[in-house]
Amino acid sequence: NPFCLLNRSYENGLDEMCHHLDVSLLAYSPLGYGLLTGKYDESGTTGEQAPADARITLYESVRKQRWGRPASLDAARVYNALARRHQLTPVQLALAFCNTKWQVASTIIGVRTTDQLKENLAVSAVKLDSQIMQEIDAIRLNHFDPAQ
Repeated sequence: NPFCLLNRSYENGLDEMCHHLDVSLLAYSPLGYGLLTGKYDESGTTGEQAPADARITLYESVRKQRWGRPASLDAARVYNALARRHQLTPVQLALAFCNTKWQVASTIIGVRTTDQLKENLAVSAVKLDSQIMQEIDAIRLNHFDPAQ
């Protein structure tokens, strides 16, 4: 199931059922199609400054889906700013969030470079405290699952 800061719909009841059935979540798209990496914060998903080789930039069909919604990008920018305020990268916040959730057995990451892989793997050492988790939940109240 998709599960990330932009889409926590799994927590709206499916997690309880899966818990009772002893089924864990493999979190798909924990970086929200790249929105939670910060690479679209200034450029948006289209235009000259957008990452030219990204699927969301290249394909209009992807932008028409959950990850391409303006509300998804808006929420991602808020989460990415939160990460930076806490001296984290957006990737660290997004993956550490998934790693802290009891529902998640593992995250499904997709990387294209060795540097991305190293950053993703290093997140296993990042722990989010209760303050940042409260801030995440507060953001969700204003940007409720835009990529649902």
